Amino acid sequence: MGGPVERTRAAVLANLEAIRERIGAACSRADRDPSTVRLVAAGKTVPATVLSWVLEAGVEDFGENYVQELRRKRSELGGGTWHFIGTLQSHTAHLVAELADVVETAVPGRAMSRLSRRAAERRRRLPTLVEVDLTGERTGVPPEAVRDAADAVAAADGLELRGLMTMPPLPGTPEDSRPYFRRLRELSTEVAAVHPGAVELSMGMSLDYEVAIEEGATMVRIGTALFGARPPAAMGRM
Repeated sequence: MGGPVERTRAAVLANLEAIRERIGAACSRADRDPSTVRLVAAGKTVPATVLSWVLEAGVEDFGENYVQELRRKRSELGGGTWHFIGTLQSHTAHLVAELADVVETAVPGRAMSRLSRRAAERRRRLPTLVEVDLTGERTGVPPEAVRDAADAVAAADGLELRGLMTMPPLPGTPEDSRPYFRRLRELSTEVAAVHPGAVELSMGMSLDYEVAIEEGATMVRIGTALFGARPPAAMGRM
């Protein structure tokens, strides 16, 4: 059994520098401006103190899976743009509407309706991405329902459709994810033809973010490559 996960400021900042270099290289290969790609620091189980190190180093976007962590860390850090990247649930959607700056996991249904209602009550226009399931095994809408889901978000009070998000299967190699990223880009083109403001593509994590950038990602959600491995009880993909 492994010991506790230890993080040092120097190690995390070295990881950040390496990630930024790799983002730049991926953008160069794709003939893209690195400023068109946002690094979202996926902070699941990561203490606010550690997040503060990368905030001070210029990272502006943070992703949280759980409402409780989002509330606590947002309060402790006092800055940044906060993305909700966990499964949207009906009993906490009203809190997400109050706490998040971006919601990346919208799926039409009761939870999204509650998110919309509370955002409208707060007179917000909450930037929202539709979560797309390209595997048939995850949460999200299937490809054939993306247009209808995008229309539903665009029509919802309190929400502003910004784009699409997906998470492919855990890849054996980064290239394994390319077909999924390419498919999401194709779906994004279709959605943006009807909703010109819906141009964000949130795809790519620690194992495959460079491929995602080559395929058009505008947001990459990176946890393990930035902060190191999570404690065994919290293991999963970041």
